[in-house]
Amino acid sequence: MGEVAVLSAVRSAIGRGGRGTLKDTRPDDLLATVLRAAVARAGLPPERLDDVVIGTAMPEAEQGMNVARIAAMAAGLPDSVPALTVNRFCASGLQSIAQGAASILAGWQTAVLAGGVESMSQIAMGGQKPSPNPGLMANRPDAYTPMGITAELVASRYGISRADQDAFSLASHQRAVAAIAAGRFKDEITEVQARVFRDGKWAEVSFDTDEGPRADTTLEALGKLKSPFKEGGSVTAGSSSQVSDGAAAVVLMDHAKAKAENRPVLGVLRAYQVVGVPPEIMGVGPRFAIPKAVEAAGLSLADIDLFEINEAFASQALWCVRELGLDPAKVNPSGGAIALGHPLGCTGARLTATLLHALRRSGARFGVVSMCIGGGMGAAAVFENPASTR
Repeated sequence: MGEVAVLSAVRSAIGRGGRGTLKDTRPDDLLATVLRAAVARAGLPPERLDDVVIGTAMPEAEQGMNVARIAAMAAGLPDSVPALTVNRFCASGLQSIAQGAASILAGWQTAVLAGGVESMSQIAMGGQKPSPNPGLMANRPDAYTPMGITAELVASRYGISRADQDAFSLASHQRAVAAIAAGRFKDEITEVQARVFRDGKWAEVSFDTDEGPRADTTLEALGKLKSPFKEGGSVTAGSSSQVSDGAAAVVLMDHAKAKAENRPVLGVLRAYQVVGVPPEIMGVGPRFAIPKAVEAAGLSLADIDLFEINEAFASQALWCVRELGLDPAKVNPSGGAIALGHPLGCTGARLTATLLHALRRSGARFGVVSMCIGGGMGAAAVFENPASTR
């Protein structure tokens, strides 16, 4: 079997949903900017692309009408390049990468532009018209367990204390603030011209820095927050991922062809796996997806140098880290979604960009991207840094 190389991995900075710099920017315009940057950095002529695969969790309104095709045209890609929108909810951005890679491995395509986008400012959680299936609600009400309640269930079922959740959340902010100050995200972020409505008129604003991390967050401040999900609960807004806007993209190519053409290779995809778990504790997904992906790559957990695990909630992320026996220093070293935000369909591609640039920067060899998925799933992918000396 061949290998799939990642030639470039780019993202926008992440905006705060509903009140941040990206709140008025159309997601298809935001994605178009990121797609252009990914192709430019890969140095691949756009006409060489065989497909564009984009993930989004809420494919309607401004993210509807096959947002992948709309954004590809807005990015100036040739009409000859087709496009597809996929949805695996919180793993949509990673699923798009896996789907593009699978086509390359099958020999059907040579180069694919993949990624994800989500404007949680413009598309409501659950869509513009949520409509649970009545029959499923009657027989499997757990299928629609609210996300905050799933986090509370994980915390209570597995003994994740409020103090530990708050400490985990504080560390996420501290790591993200330190990463921004050190310029660690510079290589993965492309500047976006955001359209902002201020003082009764529209204006364009250059946007290139994540808005979520809080340098002033303290354990005392986090400890004062009450749970909005459950009376006397332990999960708060401070220990939950932020509602966010963002886009990310990668260029994938057959590794042998990339090497033959002397194209820069940022990383190599080694494995991708998904699992199903009980929907009412959907947050446990990474605990089961990560070992499955690592085994599929012919590796062990001890071989993995870095992990980017989405922090949907502190309770579930912390439990997964503990159950897998991971070194906390290797997990989300530049902060996670509690600080940086979780633009649903974008997150998988955002985590991939962050991981690949971190592997290259540190000289580490293997890394894992993983997340839990609403509805009861988990996904994970293993990447290798071909430039590693380890």
